Amino acid sequence: MPLSVPPPAEIYQLKIALIGISPLIWRRLLVHSASSIAELHHIIQIAMGWEDIHLHRFIIHSQHYGLYRAGGICFDSDPQQVKLSHFGFRRNEKFRYDYDFGDAWQHEIRVEAILPVAANQLYPICTAGKRSAPPEDSGGVDCYLERQQAAPIVALDLLSDFLAHGTPLEAVEQATVRELLPWLNLEQFERRAVNRRLRLYAEGDEAWRIQL
Repeated sequence: MPLSVPPPAEIYQLKIALIGISPLIWRRLLVHSASSIAELHHIIQIAMGWEDIHLHRFIIHSQHYGLYRAGGICFDSDPQQVKLSHFGFRRNEKFRYDYDFGDAWQHEIRVEAILPVAANQLYPICTAGKRSAPPEDSGGVDCYLERQQAAPIVALDLLSDFLAHGTPLEAVEQATVRELLPWLNLEQFERRAVNRRLRLYAEGDEAWRIQL
């Protein structure tokens, strides 16, 4: 029997977009075709800014893939052995990544392009993106949209009260401010910080696990 020939190394340009939220929250990534499903999970977590504290799954060609977590889904395949190249992706093909089954965050992943490997380039890399991912445990799309609209109003009320009375915020108000801060920074996306973590991940440095 002839030996199987491994597929040529390629780079997938992936656009990852969170479904159901407008303006769109998205990332564009260059990922090596030899990357495993387990690696893609970590790459997406880094790129989106999630904390990897909930269950997840990929749905690719109607099959489910992912890393097993205690109490979660049992997958048929070893995510360390399933490579992106195994799927034979074509340009504009789509698949899905779900994170946090309670909040039900669904990400559409589209293969925008299939590119040659660039010499001296370390993969993965994030080339573009917009807006921060929702804060963890924020309740899903509907709750996120409600809190997104309410946060500036609450912050303005607190500021107005502070300016009117000129007194320091009490402990309960300080806690409210701390909770509001992520909701007041939803338009921010720090691509350089994402790429610093992706580089650490690619180099095998466990410091990638620390949010920068």
